[in-house]
Amino acid sequence: MIRAPGPALVMGAGAVGCWVGGRLQDAGVPVQFVGRPSVLQELRLLGLTLTDLDDRRTHLPPESLQLHAEVPEAGRSSGEGSGGASGGGSGGSPPALVLLCVKSGSTAEAAALLGLHLPAGTPVLSLQNGIGNPAIAAAAAPALLVIPGMVGFNVVRASPGHWHRGTWGELAAQAHAALQDWLPAFAAAGLPLALHADLRPVQWGKLLLNLNNPVNALSGLPLKRQLLDRDLRIVMAALIDEALAALAAHGIEPAQVAALPPRRMPTGLRLPTWLFRIAARASLRMDDQARTSMAEDVARGRPTEIDALCGEVVRLAHAAGQRAPCNEWMLARLSRPSPGQMSGREMRAALGL
Repeated sequence: MIRAPGPALVMGAGAVGCWVGGRLQDAGVPVQFVGRPSVLQELRLLGLTLTDLDDRRTHLPPESLQLHAEVPEAGRSSGEGSGGASGGGSGGSPPALVLLCVKSGSTAEAAALLGLHLPAGTPVLSLQNGIGNPAIAAAAAPALLVIPGMVGFNVVRASPGHWHRGTWGELAAQAHAALQDWLPAFAAAGLPLALHADLRPVQWGKLLLNLNNPVNALSGLPLKRQLLDRDLRIVMAALIDEALAALAAHGIEPAQVAALPPRRMPTGLRLPTWLFRIAARASLRMDDQARTSMAEDVARGRPTEIDALCGEVVRLAHAAGQRAPCNEWMLARLSRPSPGQMSGREMRAALGL
């Protein structure tokens, strides 16, 4: 067990929040979870189970979890439905680190709530999709220290109370002194945190990969099957082409966060499937049933984070006097309450590819 700088608070106990928070707690960090009532009820009854590609299984029993329906005030050691103060609570201390893991559409509201309840200067690490969430959070809670972060792996809900990491990847964050003392805790949790002097290229590199999320969601297929469908890869390549053109217009060079450099990704995706299997062998090392969080959102009828992905590309293109028609189409389609499912051929036809 590691001695952490203090307690941590997960704001948004969903896929990423439960996974990262659960691993930190298993490593000895006192963690409090704030989440939706439905998730809290599952955790209250079943505890938190975490599995991954390495066949590692971690289970935190219900009585060990500190669960809250809202941001706890300093001095409260347990929340409604928690296992009680004996279950690894913070002893009433304010969190030394907040992990902001809510969906993009909830960023401003969640940050404002944190700002009302936490001391000024509390570090808040944004582990969210897209580019703009840290700025939104900082504007909503100016007294807090919001630090951009990036999650390079995929986590899905496998069953009630059970979250599974189905792909490889790392955690990254903007370098800041407030995170230095946390590095041993993240390493002990099996989640080494890479710090970057400038995270923005890394964020854009990850966003390029995340442009696969709407393709995966509309296809209805597990990630591996979807990536082995050339028609669907061609759609993803078109989305990335538009993003790369917009980035180039602004002089932004995205970082390499996958096997291929960003500029070569569209070419790799357009390869015949037999050759793609060879070229993308490392990237295809994932669970057969792994899916994106956007696919789960569509399946459950929840709003998606499409505006934080394709919407960012559309805005960047427009700012450069360009258009990104494929991303515009995805933005419109995935903004519908029920976007439906489409085959790769149907998507290509709709996009004129």
